[in-house]
Amino acid sequence: MPILYAAFLSFQKVQLLGNIEYQFVGFNNFIRLIKDDRVWIALKNTAEYVAIVVPSQTILALLLAVSLNSDIKGKYWWRLIYFLPTITSSAVLTLIFMWIYNTDGLLNYFLALLHLPTYNWLDDPAVALKSIMIMNIWSTAPFFMVIYLAALQNIPQPLYEAAKIDGANNWQQFIYITLPLLKPVTFFVMTMGIIGTFQLFDQSYIFSGGSGGPNNATLTVVLLIYQYVFKDLQMGYAAALAFLLALVIISLTLIQRRLFGGEIG
Repeated sequence: MPILYAAFLSFQKVQLLGNIEYQFVGFNNFIRLIKDDRVWIALKNTAEYVAIVVPSQTILALLLAVSLNSDIKGKYWWRLIYFLPTITSSAVLTLIFMWIYNTDGLLNYFLALLHLPTYNWLDDPAVALKSIMIMNIWSTAPFFMVIYLAALQNIPQPLYEAAKIDGANNWQQFIYITLPLLKPVTFFVMTMGIIGTFQLFDQSYIFSGGSGGPNNATLTVVLLIYQYVFKDLQMGYAAALAFLLALVIISLTLIQRRLFGGEIG
């Protein structure tokens, strides 16, 4: 029912002040999307965010899972430490990182100690989105690490023993046994990562105070939908933008499924 109502709204111009009124406008909302510069800026920012965060968090999650699946000392404590960012509120993490990213904050302090360039992480359009990327890679990878860890523990050990007998080293075992058997899990992890990253809202909202700044550098599609609904009161146009976002996510998921051979489990 909500999906049908959203579809209905996307073809309407909605009057929200006073009595709610609907005016059918056909495909005008969708045509307007093509001409809206802010839509293209939000799509570009979101695409850049997805293209960097999803592969990074997937690779980091896999590396963490492999390390914790080995016989390292205190691995149960390491699992707990690694997983802590996942159970912390996203808003709280964002506020903590804003303090870290402050011009006189912790990150610039350590960069200066190492004689590396410092940045205005919050107000420089060239690095503002990247600061959100760093925070999200660090905070989301542990969740996917747990999924990979469960999958690693389900791989039959006789496969590795047979490979050792045939002379395969650890790297060859990882490439020819571990990665192929983790293919369905990787598809799931990347699909969930794409859906989650395309829905980026709260961090961008808090970082920019809801504006998507500086200079639209942190403007994402979901934040733009929020602005059109709650600031500009253009619910019909926002619904059309939401359908565009859904179409992009579905298309990327289908492409990814084809690349992974259609395996989902």
